[in-house]
Amino acid sequence: MIAVELNKENFEYDVNALVRAFYPEESVTVLTPATGADKREQYGKDISIRIEIGEDGAAVTVSGETYTWNFRQEENLAEGLPEGGEWDDFRAEIGERGFKDGFKRFLYGVLSGRTGKRLPWGNLTGIRPTKIAYGMLEQGRSDDYIREYYRRKHLVSPEKIRLSIDIAKRERKLLNRVHYQGGYSLYIGIPFCPATCLYCSFPSFPIAAYRKQVDSYLECLFREMEFVAEQRKDDILDSVYIGGGTPTTLEPEQLDRLLNRLKSLFDFSTVQEFTVEAGRADSINRKKLEVLRRHGVGRISVNPQTMKQETLDLIGRKASVEQVERAYALAREMGFDNINMDLILGLPGETAEDVRHTVDRVVQMGPDSLTVHSLAIKRASKLNRWIQENGVSMLRNTDETMAIAAQGAERLGLVPYYLYRQKNMSGNFENVGYAKEGKFGLYNILIMEEVQTILALGAGSISKKVSYQAAQDGGESILIERCENVKEVAQYIERIEEMIERKRVLFRD
Repeated sequence: MIAVELNKENFEYDVNALVRAFYPEESVTVLTPATGADKREQYGKDISIRIEIGEDGAAVTVSGETYTWNFRQEENLAEGLPEGGEWDDFRAEIGERGFKDGFKRFLYGVLSGRTGKRLPWGNLTGIRPTKIAYGMLEQGRSDDYIREYYRRKHLVSPEKIRLSIDIAKRERKLLNRVHYQGGYSLYIGIPFCPATCLYCSFPSFPIAAYRKQVDSYLECLFREMEFVAEQRKDDILDSVYIGGGTPTTLEPEQLDRLLNRLKSLFDFSTVQEFTVEAGRADSINRKKLEVLRRHGVGRISVNPQTMKQETLDLIGRKASVEQVERAYALAREMGFDNINMDLILGLPGETAEDVRHTVDRVVQMGPDSLTVHSLAIKRASKLNRWIQENGVSMLRNTDETMAIAAQGAERLGLVPYYLYRQKNMSGNFENVGYAKEGKFGLYNILIMEEVQTILALGAGSISKKVSYQAAQDGGESILIERCENVKEVAQYIERIEEMIERKRVLFRD
């Protein structure tokens, strides 16, 4: 356990994220002047790091050794850059917004020196690191400018800089066909699964225990769909994503009812992408795939996570490796030509050889897209308890395993098209979506870049209203507002009118 004493508010998130990144095996608590007396007393005797932030700099004390930093040192950040043009903007930004970034670089340097580690994403603590490159490309910045910004301001590795710029360029091209204003996308959540995986923190309820509630859930979902369809009847629907949970835990008849109602309420003539997350191979059969094909679903996921049977058993994935291969082959046989597969790196006990074995088997199958996740340790997941019993050292994600996955994607002819990070990710890496040209997951980009309104229906879903407003500089600013649905199925059914009212309030002009 690491307790950090911090004398100033509004820095605790970044401090916590950086300390966790360097010490993933430890729980981290940051104490500030606003921390309650009981908590300060509880952790006060175990302070590992003390941070004093002043007007002009900061001091960090670790194990009795103190390191100091002065903001005037940031003047050296632009040393060696050309004069004039966009580089003057770079210098101006250092002065305007540089204190917190400078402090994060300083803290990063202290922790890197103490541990001997370098983080691939440097001092970036947000979940969307490619947003920087995307925004700068929108402003007309050069690749050189963006590279220096990532490298000098955020200490990002050359490999991750190249990846960010590559993905941002591809995203901009894909998003050119999206209706930002007057358009929206639709998410429908089916929060049932065959069983809850060890690492999962999504709203997910075992279908065996909730079978009797599924029809009631669908009826409430239909009511929410009816309200949204009426509210957005004059807007353009760009993409539809049915996720979960595992939507294919529904029986074929229930799946058919859902898709019939969906297509009767919404105008699909403008829909560019229709995805259903089939996900678990043990939930897939011919009848369900026939329903999806009949209703025009173009993109599905068949997600193994790993092709090592012992790991599947450990994490609670009931489908065997052979079932995954059979489900994939069946989908191909039935004409699906846009199939995604998800993999997770850093699963308990897995080695680089295990990852190589998984990637080799996936390459043999030949999916159209591959989403490579770095295991994220969620507080609400059963994995947290597993770590307490077995130790975090059993979770190994490295540059080597990330490279094995990236090379596998390249062998499949796939290119990276979206990226995001999560808190407490194994190895401080990222999640990357790879796909063939023409098979990119549009909804995946939209949910990350937050440039279009997404209406999310069902238990545990979160809607985002994206509004464009005139800015003082003559451009546009983006306002993002959210509303959440309750997570519990029973609560969603009982409070469906309240869920609809929340959306009514969110979209009231």
